[in-house]
Amino acid sequence: MDAELVQRSKKIRDRLVQLGDSLDYAGKQDEIKAIEGQMGQPTFWDDNESAQKTVAQLKGLKVIVGPMQELSTSVDDLAALIEMAEEDQSIADEVAAEVDRLEGILDELELKALLNGTNDGAGAIVTINARDGGTDANDWADMMLRMYSAWAVASDYKIELLDRQENEEAGINHASIAVRGPMAYGYLKGEEGMHRLVRISPFNSEGKRQTSFAAVSVSPEIDDSIEIDIEKKDVREDTYRAGGAGGQHVNKTDSAVRLTHVPTNTVVQCQNERSQHQNRDTAWKMLRAKMARVEEEKREAEEASKYATQARTGFGSQIRNYFLHPDQRVKDARTGHYVGNFNSVMDGSELQGFLDAFLRLRAGKQQ
Repeated sequence: MDAELVQRSKKIRDRLVQLGDSLDYAGKQDEIKAIEGQMGQPTFWDDNESAQKTVAQLKGLKVIVGPMQELSTSVDDLAALIEMAEEDQSIADEVAAEVDRLEGILDELELKALLNGTNDGAGAIVTINARDGGTDANDWADMMLRMYSAWAVASDYKIELLDRQENEEAGINHASIAVRGPMAYGYLKGEEGMHRLVRISPFNSEGKRQTSFAAVSVSPEIDDSIEIDIEKKDVREDTYRAGGAGGQHVNKTDSAVRLTHVPTNTVVQCQNERSQHQNRDTAWKMLRAKMARVEEEKREAEEASKYATQARTGFGSQIRNYFLHPDQRVKDARTGHYVGNFNSVMDGSELQGFLDAFLRLRAGKQQ
């Protein structure tokens, strides 16, 4: 039996033990049992909102515990397979393939272990604003909205459109979506900053190359059980007529709501619902998320500088560059992660690599 394979298999077991400790695997197993006990009670669904939160919590725990259980079983099976290979060299290739597979699973789980921030397990509120670049920037912001939505669907997350303001010519001025599912905020918060697109403009009759920018802001979606200190006297509310499509009712009433937290100049707005009351509720939810983000940055002062690019526009401020001309490629300015297929990033299929690379970068800088 190849000594290197035996050594790699031992390392897999050691890594699994360390990972179990860092993820509090035993504690999560106990939590799952307790929650499943709650769900077995006949009164569990009496409070539907609370029940849904508990179900979401269970799903988040199982995202970690399920793969860990399967991996633990596979590691035991690997040990047995190695013993068989000692007597029958014909299955050495099968051992090598299994070692490769388990190392890949371990890599993914160790990456999830990096999602250990205060709000990393929460859903995310992603806001995209068109910046420099005219109509191209509006179109670029709309493309990014579709990119994050495609990634979320492929990752089995739920999406809710909170706000969207169309641009008169093309694309959007801004939009906000809620991405709900385990670790959504942990994965997406590294997307905050300026995203730069270089392409031949479809809106320029002369076919000139155009550079455009879209700013992304990401906040944790938090529930009412988490206390966020916002004084109502510090919040200015403005109502206005919703723009774009939406029917006669939307266009004739001041249904859209904008909230401004004056001390921090934090602004959120919502016009997606027909009812001003519904828009107000959603806007307050968005404001609480934004303020939770502010508090998180205070707690993580070293991390704050990496997310401070949001307000900056123009050359040199981008966190990622997307090219359609002169060639197709996407490269992250912080991690160096590179994909040579523009469309595979925009359809969400290769976005995860950028998210993972930033997680590793963040973990390396924290050590």
